Amino acid sequence: MIRSMTRSFLLFFMIVLTVFSVVRAQEGRFKSISIKGYSGAHLYSGQDLNEKVNYGYEAVDVRFAWHPSKVNRWSEDTGFAAYGFGFYSASIGDPEVFGNPNALYGFVNFFLSKPYRRNVLEISPALGLTYNLNPFNADENPLNDAIGARFAVFFNLNFGGAYKLNRELDLLYGVDFTHYSNGRSYTPNYGLNLFGFNIGMRYHFNQEQKALDTDPYTTNVVSARYLRPKRPPSAEADQNNSIDLYLAVGSVQNYEDQGTDLRYGTFSGVVDYRKYFNQMHGLTVGMDLFYDNSLAEYYPDSADRYLVGVHAGYDFMFWKFDIRVQLGTYLTNDRGKDMLFIRPALQYEISKNFFAQVGLKTRNGPGADWIEFGVGWKPFKW
Repeated sequence: MIRSMTRSFLLFFMIVLTVFSVVRAQEGRFKSISIKGYSGAHLYSGQDLNEKVNYGYEAVDVRFAWHPSKVNRWSEDTGFAAYGFGFYSASIGDPEVFGNPNALYGFVNFFLSKPYRRNVLEISPALGLTYNLNPFNADENPLNDAIGARFAVFFNLNFGGAYKLNRELDLLYGVDFTHYSNGRSYTPNYGLNLFGFNIGMRYHFNQEQKALDTDPYTTNVVSARYLRPKRPPSAEADQNNSIDLYLAVGSVQNYEDQGTDLRYGTFSGVVDYRKYFNQMHGLTVGMDLFYDNSLAEYYPDSADRYLVGVHAGYDFMFWKFDIRVQLGTYLTNDRGKDMLFIRPALQYEISKNFFAQVGLKTRNGPGADWIEFGVGWKPFKW
């Protein structure tokens, strides 16, 4: 459990550091605070909680955001996307089974509509740490086959709109998907998947108002919102092609070992060819070498725990980040994992030649196999 908490806090710490590094680079004057209420249903794939998830969920979410106004790589790459951090609290069912999960996270808010529209469509991915879960326990909580640890990764994707009510206020609405999972770091781990609707309000303000005039009755005011310019065409990439080398490790637990501290190491080695269409979009094809020590019970010979695969994927790049989605299959025996695996991942550019990456490697389609933590190198670029 301590190792799981350490990895979870490390992930959240990296998110917070990244958010504040962006803030420092932007020095944004325009900010906003929002609050939203959520309601919806579970998308449950387990076996024992069907009666417990029938009543859906409710949640409340508070976000603080910076709205950049400087023209630089971040604003040009993202169309002046807002970014920040938030707090999420949910009631997802019987607290004796699920707990009362809360989450801290970082997010980016991409604007999909032209800046002068009164109603602006938005898409907002968020990633962070879920805590206050009540995990599986063979004696005290045997029904919870969804979560095996008190901490889990929090992922939320919201698609919706913001209607400008007046100078400072937006009416927010949307649909969203939320996922809690520890990536089989501890079992059971069917995960919790929530899909629903949300509605709320967002308040915009400009900190320069204090320097200009603090009289509550003044008419001498600065703009509360930044009127972002039209998004320029995506700039050409610094290179058109690259060969990437990536090495990652992970730690997993078999379902037979749930409730214990027995764990197994994993390894991923990847060679990628990446084609850059511009600074935001690219395609990847590559080969994978996996080693899964959790197969030891079924394959006593360590040579049988290696798997070789191939994959193809899409990269969405902005600033120093790269959101990656890869689909792959095995060239060797799949060792019961099914032929399809998926690797959603978040990559961070340390320098022009080196990167760090955290991702989820799946099995049996969307089922979690392990979480990867790795580093990569780009030895060839042209």
